[in-house]
Amino acid sequence: MIEVIVFVVFALVALAGAVVMITAKNPVYSAMGLLATMFAMAIFYVMLDAHFVAAVQIIVYAGAVMTLFLFVIMMIGVDKQEDTAETIPFQRGITFVVALGLAVVIILAGRQAWVTGSGMFGTPDLVGTIETVADSLFGNWTLAFLSTVFLLTIAAVGTVALALFGPTAVRDVDGEEGT
Repeated sequence: MIEVIVFVVFALVALAGAVVMITAKNPVYSAMGLLATMFAMAIFYVMLDAHFVAAVQIIVYAGAVMTLFLFVIMMIGVDKQEDTAETIPFQRGITFVVALGLAVVIILAGRQAWVTGSGMFGTPDLVGTIETVADSLFGNWTLAFLSTVFLLTIAAVGTVALALFGPTAVRDVDGEEGT
C-alpha cells in the first residue's frame, strides 16, 4: 500500500514538473520543472529495483545535464527584471502545508518494511542492477554504445573548436570569402 502512495505522490510531482517545464515563461523555471521530473523518474527507478539506473539518472541527468542547461540559459541571457510579487493568495501557507504533507508521507514510507522485486522461486529480480546493465551494454549493445560515445566525442570536440576559434572567415564553393 505504501508503494502505491509513494508512486502516486511522485507521479504527481513528475506531472507537475512536466507542466511547469512546458508552461513557464522563464526558462530557468522550465529547467527546474525538468529537474523535478527527472528526480521523480529516479524514484520510479528505485521502486523498480534499478538502483544503478536511478543513481545515473540523478548524477548524469539531474546533475550534469541540468547544470549544462542552466549554464546555457544563463549564457544566452535571462537578464530581464523579474516581478517577485506573490500573485497566488496564501502562497506561502499552501507551500508549507504541501511540504509538511510530503514530509509526513516520506516519513511514513520510510518506517514501513519495503519488499521489492518479484522474489519468485527464491531468486531476486535483477533488472537494473549494475551487472545486468553492464552485461547488456557491453554484450548485446556494444556497437551502439561505442557509436554513441564516438558521436558525443565528435560533438564535444566540435563545440570546443567553435568556442575556441569563434566565427571565422569561411570560403564559399566559388572561392569567395564570407562570414
